[in-house]
Order: sequence, then structure tokens, then C-alpha cells
Amino acid sequence: MLRVLAVDDEAPALEELLYLLRSDPRVRRAEGATGATEALRRIGLALEAGPDGEDAVDVVFLDIHMAGLTGLDVARLLAGFAKPPLVVFVTAHEGFAVQAFDLKAVDYVLKPVRKERLAEAVRRVSDLARPPAPAGGAAEQIPVERGGVTRFVAIDEIAYVEAHGDYARLHTDEGSHLVRIPLSTLEERWAPHGFVRIHRRHLVALGRIDELRLDGGATAVRVGSAELSVSRRHARQLRDLLMRQVRS
Repeated sequence: MLRVLAVDDEAPALEELLYLLRSDPRVRRAEGATGATEALRRIGLALEAGPDGEDAVDVVFLDIHMAGLTGLDVARLLAGFAKPPLVVFVTAHEGFAVQAFDLKAVDYVLKPVRKERLAEAVRRVSDLARPPAPAGGAAEQIPVERGGVTRFVAIDEIAYVEAHGDYARLHTDEGSHLVRIPLSTLEERWAPHGFVRIHRRHLVALGRIDELRLDGGATAVRVGSAELSVSRRHARQLRDLLMRQVRS
């Protein structure tokens, strides 16, 4: 059961958000704050009280455009705490999804808020909050756009990534998503998550490789139903990594 703080400096929007949150059976308590200053005061009390205190907050639903500090400012400040609450952005603006990704937001919900879309965000938060936090914190996620809706895909759901110029296509078991992030950027960010470069066009999750194939000097890997070529410059490193993985 989640303890929620909703933050919006527009009273009608805040009241509507609180009504929807309180209607969700996974929400134990939902309280509102009318601006960043009040939100930070409440969150400070929650962190002092600890996870079992009466003022505890599991997740903050944050508007972005507010007078004074923005929701992005609040999220940056929260990132400095050892165990901050999770963050979901609720905004009328689509253009901040990449910044939300950098701040490790759980979800990015566009206004006007639909009950079904908010329920999906609550589910994502609930899934992350239910088990004890693993070492290193919650799984990182990346925002993807589809049909005017921004959703967050967990990095551990991604099998491989394909370069498309300044874009990258993320391949999961359920389909693919195009994001405006160069493959080189993802290579650097996701190396700690076990992603390795196998070709100028492909980045692969090492744990998702099902087969390594050698044929006449050419190397390829099978990732699910996809067969991907491995360039010569990356072949030896990939074989070494796979062998280490087997030995461990």
C-alpha cells in the first residue's frame, strides 16, 4: 500500500489528481502540496521519520511547471538524498521526458490525466516499492513515445539496441521502441547493466545472448529470434566476456 504526495500549484488539477489516486486500492494515503516549498518540507519530515513513520512518503507525483522551483528542480534535490521517494512526473508538456529519464523517474504522465493511465503509473510504482530495494536501487528505465503517450521501459526488459542515425531502436520481448538517443550514449550509460557493443549498429544485453555462431571466420549471435552480426573488432572481446560469464 503506497503513501503518496501529489504536488501541483493549480488547485483544480491537484484535487483531480488526489481524487484519482485515492480511488486506487493500491494507495493507502494520498496528500497534496500546492508548491515545491511545501513539498520539500513534507518530504523532509518523511525522511526524518523513516520508512515506518507516520509521515513516510513512498512516491511523489510531481507537476513540472510550478511557480518558483519546478518539478524537475525538486527531483534533482531529492536525488541528493540516500533513500528518496520514487518520482512520477505529471505534466501537460511532452518535452521533458529525456530530463525525467536522467532523473530516474518511474513514469511520465501527460495531462489531462486519464484514470487508466494513472493506474498504470501506480502499478509501476507499486511493483518497484513492493520488494526490498536491491543493491544499487531500482532498475533504471527509459522513456519511450508511442501514440502521443510517454511510457517507461525498464532497461532489463531490453534485449538489444539498433542504431538509426541519432536515434536508437530498443528491442524487447514485446516489440520495439524508437528513442532519440545515439547508440554511443546508450553504450556508455548501460555498460554497468551488462550491455556490450558487438557492431557499429548493435548494442546487446550480454545475458540475453542465446548462441554464439562462428561460420567461416564470421561471427554472429542469436538473441531470441534475431541473428546479429558481430564485427571483427568486437568478436574477441565478446567471446572473452561470454566465457567469463559461463565460468562465473
